[in-house]
Amino acid sequence: MIEALVEICPTPLDLAAHLAAVDSAAFGAVATFIGQVRDHDPDVVGEVVALDYSAHPDAPRILADIVDRVARGSADAGHEVRIAASHRIGHLRVGDCALVVCVASAHRAAAFDTCRALVEAIKSDLPIWKRQSRADGAHTWVGLPEAEAVASAEASAEA
Repeated sequence: MIEALVEICPTPLDLAAHLAAVDSAAFGAVATFIGQVRDHDPDVVGEVVALDYSAHPDAPRILADIVDRVARGSADAGHEVRIAASHRIGHLRVGDCALVVCVASAHRAAAFDTCRALVEAIKSDLPIWKRQSRADGAHTWVGLPEAEAVASAEASAEA
């Protein structure tokens, strides 16, 4: 596996840079996933207008470990892949890209399977949390461990 681009960053994500990072004459397939901020959350009442992403200080290393683990799984199945994956942190508005994943491989099945596995692993294992701001001014935290969410709510109430 060639780890082409892996980062946690506060600036807008560049799909073209990710595609360029996985480009190779050896690979005939590139699967791409773009996670965008949407205007709703099925678990919350009200319109979502923005997200603020926060990351654990070890998030860049953990993202690299996740990418490596998923790529090794592809290699163990006999598929060489090249991966670019970035997650944005900071303030994002509806429509902004929060996650970009590109996976190149010689064949489409390996590219699609690896891309999906990587997105699912990032969603479940990467220590990034989001604060959803709603149109009514309320907010909700997503991804925080329960104890941290309670402490955060208490701190917000005291402010």
